[in-house]
Amino acid sequence: MYAVFKNGGKQYKVQEGDIVLLDKMSLEPKSKLELSEVLAICDNDDLKLGTPFVGGAKIEAEVINEGRGKKVVTFKKRRRKDSKTKRGFRRDFTRVRILKIVG
Repeated sequence: MYAVFKNGGKQYKVQEGDIVLLDKMSLEPKSKLELSEVLAICDNDDLKLGTPFVGGAKIEAEVINEGRGKKVVTFKKRRRKDSKTKRGFRRDFTRVRILKIVG
């Protein structure tokens, strides 16, 4: 059984027991989380698609921890112009474990 849900403008395909990195949500570790924007649920050969969300479906998850990703560096150099730009970015995330898919 797997489900596709939306969080923070991105879509994730998960099964029970999976660990997923979501956008930062400022939650305490070991706290429970309910994701209700479920786009699709597949149980063996039975596929339920939402318009846009599946009614009554939800995903129960547990927060493991919060952290920051590796630094992504963008570097732009304009040749012969003596002009360059270096910019870094680190993504804040919340790591969650999928406990149960209800739907």
